[in-house]
Amino acid sequence: MSRARHGGGTDTVEDVFARARAVADAVLFEGYVLYPYRASARKNRLRWQFGVLCPPARAEAAGEAASQRTQCLLEPRGARRLEVELRFLRVRRRIVERAVPGDGYAPVDELELPDRVLVPWDEAAEERVTLHAPVEGLSGPDAHRRTVRFDLPGGTAYEPVTGPDGRTLGRLVRRSARITGEVRPVLAELPGPYGVARLTVEVRNTTEAYGIPEGDREAVLPHCMLGTHLLLGAPGGRFLSMTDPPEWAAPLVRECRNEGVWPVLAGPADRADVMLASPIILEDHAALAEESPGPLYDATEIDEILSLRTAALTEREKREARGTDPRAAEVIDLVDGLPAQLAERLHGAIREVAETDEGFPKGERRPTGPAAGPASGLTLPEGGGHPWWDPQSDPEAAETPRSVVVAGREIGAGSRVRLVPGLRRSDAQDVFLAGRLATVELVLRDLDGDVHLAVVVDGDPGTDLRRAQGRFWYFRPDEVQPLEADRAEGGS
Repeated sequence: MSRARHGGGTDTVEDVFARARAVADAVLFEGYVLYPYRASARKNRLRWQFGVLCPPARAEAAGEAASQRTQCLLEPRGARRLEVELRFLRVRRRIVERAVPGDGYAPVDELELPDRVLVPWDEAAEERVTLHAPVEGLSGPDAHRRTVRFDLPGGTAYEPVTGPDGRTLGRLVRRSARITGEVRPVLAELPGPYGVARLTVEVRNTTEAYGIPEGDREAVLPHCMLGTHLLLGAPGGRFLSMTDPPEWAAPLVRECRNEGVWPVLAGPADRADVMLASPIILEDHAALAEESPGPLYDATEIDEILSLRTAALTEREKREARGTDPRAAEVIDLVDGLPAQLAERLHGAIREVAETDEGFPKGERRPTGPAAGPASGLTLPEGGGHPWWDPQSDPEAAETPRSVVVAGREIGAGSRVRLVPGLRRSDAQDVFLAGRLATVELVLRDLDGDVHLAVVVDGDPGTDLRRAQGRFWYFRPDEVQPLEADRAEGGS
């Protein structure tokens, strides 16, 4: 995400809502369909990870909540009304049926077409519930009257599937279940001289459990609100940042209780009258990266890697992805038609570059001119010097010892040790390396003065490559045990 750079001084709240929806859409469809975009993929067996609100009687069994609560601070100032937009996805369970001559249709696991392979799948459609309420009506004993209740009836839709010759081969049957819910906003003026109020907006799934099986998340999903989030607007007012509030407001921010969402300022950086309450933690004024070619849905992957992997799918896999979901088909078409210039942009981007003198000796400024190189803070002074991040070459850094004493024995380069990282267990790799034998390559001291041992592990096929590149496993002295055979054969 990068900060928006739109000028917004004359924009309406609806204009800012429109811009905020671009980010909100990424939140709404996060994890909608995961690489490799096929229904048969293991990753796609557990979807809908964020903002899932279940019917109250089934929420605990499904491992989800039935409600969300957003709390943030608002300076009403000249705000006369509050704009609330609830957005979520609703499951449409799709069944594939093959045409049976003279006997109607029969459900099948797949229906193969020349351009796609249709399979059963849970699609989803966006739902919106809006509320426009006078600010003065959101506080006091009558505030409950501003609650908006909604009822989305279930239904069934049919779509014929035809072949290249126009002959009916089957049909898609989409079923959606009934969902009921409510949105309740309340504004409470806070004591003190600042004229600030606490806005609370609760969203609840109130769907009755009648007819919904118990203990089956998959069966409950059609009755759930998915990716649930809010857009809040107060034209003429000012929301306060929850992550970087004014100093006087920090204690009030700490008293806010958000459940299942995190509110951030939305839209251009020069606006503070729109808030996005997201089930995914974002920064204030988040915006989509300019380099992004389009929605790829699987944000657990880097766009570049995801695009390359998608392009490498077989034609059969691409046909299955196209038949899995229309959005997956769009991803396949997007990657297949991605221009080389746009693909190159995915390789990385520097968001901010700032010159700094940090890391250079006192009185010595960061060099400028041709000899300085890029303004990255990682250049060397003209005529030599040392990279500021390297404590081994920094004359002001503490001297690094050549060895360290562990359990009464001196350990240095070439020493044999057993890895015992159980005391700290700070890395997932520790689970696999605990108890393994290793050889110490280097003794290092970091900028905080802590000593570390760089080691290579016995039996690691990448040991020669690690030595050539200087990439090792790192452990502290209390995470190793000296071996009786103190030195490796041929060790230095």
